[in-house]
Amino acid sequence: MDAPAFLNPSPTKPPLNVRLATPRGFCAGVDRAIQIVERAIERFGAPVYVRHEIVHNKHVVERLKALGAVFVRELDECPDDRPVVFSAHGVPKAVPAAARKREMLFLDATCPLVSKVHVEAERHHAAGRRILLIGHAGHPEVIGTMGQLPDGAITLIETVEDALAFAPDDDRPLAYVTQTTLSLDDTAEIVRVLKQRFPDLPDPHKEDICYATTNRQEAVKQLADGSDLVLVVGSPNSSNSVRLVEVARRAGATQAKLVDDASQVDWRWFDGVRTVGITAGASAPEPLIQALIAAIQERFDVTLSDDPGQRETVTFKLPRALTA
Repeated sequence: MDAPAFLNPSPTKPPLNVRLATPRGFCAGVDRAIQIVERAIERFGAPVYVRHEIVHNKHVVERLKALGAVFVRELDECPDDRPVVFSAHGVPKAVPAAARKREMLFLDATCPLVSKVHVEAERHHAAGRRILLIGHAGHPEVIGTMGQLPDGAITLIETVEDALAFAPDDDRPLAYVTQTTLSLDDTAEIVRVLKQRFPDLPDPHKEDICYATTNRQEAVKQLADGSDLVLVVGSPNSSNSVRLVEVARRAGATQAKLVDDASQVDWRWFDGVRTVGITAGASAPEPLIQALIAAIQERFDVTLSDDPGQRETVTFKLPRALTA
């Protein structure tokens, strides 16, 4: 015979405040890039080839694979008779040139804000300037930007130490551009050092670090203030997601962790935690955030709130080949 219910009370869930950053997750460039792959599969059928990960999120990549996308590292892995999409991070000029030579159908999903940096670099080069690119070596966006110009036209500056050590080997005027997904604070420090050394160094006409990176970093600073733990949803190869973790720690979060999804949460992180902040990198889809919230709600009595923040209304057009 079962014992009376009052002798076996349900364990009470501990209370927990969960704050959601605004904005978080997908930006306009990521949304456009994913749509390009989806529309290409709809229009041309599977398979559609994609050079490199379309965006840096494993869940997005796996979903597109299931629809019929084939991800490759280089163009020579693609057949001539199937469409190929170039990732949101941009590609060196040699890549579309090779695709044209092979008479391939290619769709460029480069984020328009990355393309703006490419145009800016080309403008500086045409004006006879040596270009400094502030960014991270090996990142696809950096490879793409450096690949817009001849070898030696761009010098990569990764750190303040690089900025201090850089020594021009001629008297050409200098200019700088930046990767779009950098830490605002780190980049500002590098630029400050460069301008101390080279006072005539001009600023870009418009900030190179994109609006989405800026907005998410400002939001996570607000989130970190008063949060014992900040969880950033994003993949470890996502530059903007990794930067959000760094920014949260600097802004005062006791803990800040990067997780691809709820399965990566170590619930010991929550010991002694009263308030958790949640955000997501620009390539992380909202369903991952909602699944993380659901997993937390299974274990805690959650009070959920949205932080105030910048509302984003930016959209980018799809290539004409997919809309005509």
